[in-house]
Amino acid sequence: MKAWIPHPEGRELLGDIPEGVTVEVAQAPDQLPSDPAGVRFWVPPFLAQAAAVPVAAKLPDLRVVQLLSAGADTWAGRLPDRVTLCDARGVHDSSTAEWVVTATLAHLRSFPTFARAQARQEWAYARVAPTDELAGKRVLIVGAGSIGAATRARLAPFEVELTMVARTARPAEQVYGVADLPELLPAADVVVLLVPLTEQTRGLVDARFLAAMSDGALLVNAARGPVADTEALVAELSTGRISAALDVTEPEPLPAGHPLWELPNVLLTPHVAGSVRGLLPRAYRLAGQQLRRFAAGEPLINEVRDGY
Repeated sequence: MKAWIPHPEGRELLGDIPEGVTVEVAQAPDQLPSDPAGVRFWVPPFLAQAAAVPVAAKLPDLRVVQLLSAGADTWAGRLPDRVTLCDARGVHDSSTAEWVVTATLAHLRSFPTFARAQARQEWAYARVAPTDELAGKRVLIVGAGSIGAATRARLAPFEVELTMVARTARPAEQVYGVADLPELLPAADVVVLLVPLTEQTRGLVDARFLAAMSDGALLVNAARGPVADTEALVAELSTGRISAALDVTEPEPLPAGHPLWELPNVLLTPHVAGSVRGLLPRAYRLAGQQLRRFAAGEPLINEVRDGY
């Protein structure tokens, strides 16, 4: 059988290749390396957009799609029943958690303001100091999966009060449910979004959600852009009552002239939380394990069900 991967260096990073498996590099949906017949295991490009999904229909023998991303929203429900979809849960825990901590600290310690001052060669101490701080803040993490757990572990040493929220409450683990958000949001200084994009989470952050946040609170979105209603987000941020640190937006890429670019209380990065140097070794370690499991007829891990 054949396995397609998107990176030439992936061949070595996969580890031991099972006997009878040929690994070929398919770097883009329009650059298929050979006859699609016989391809049973496919690793699409990282952050592959919807245009990549139709390639699956061209692979008559396909049985497994192993994503390099933690999010599966582009793929879920769009593959033939014979194909098992697996995400990269666990691969992006450290990098995304690092981004959340970095973005939160950068905002609270006014680094964007200082960077703009540096560009003007302005010593901005008198204008900006004292800055805010993370110590003592009440942090609400919406999304209690593996990335949420990694974020919690990295925030814990900062002397913060942490509250976790999952789709449904898990009282034994002191995890609240989404239904508890109206009561939890007014008490939070920082709200971190780490939920998968599903029909249940699309537009979760709407006008009511934002209005419930306390004055001066920070919204940190490292999930997916459509988790937040962009129109409602712009309207609330434009008042200056709350702030935001966003790695994801809707639309994405964010077009020139969009109001989010100009708001002084918004820190924007271009969906880079998972794009770190350690990504490929971790991702292909998982892909290699999955390929060996599949070739041996063993159960796969990280199977996507109900959209995540």
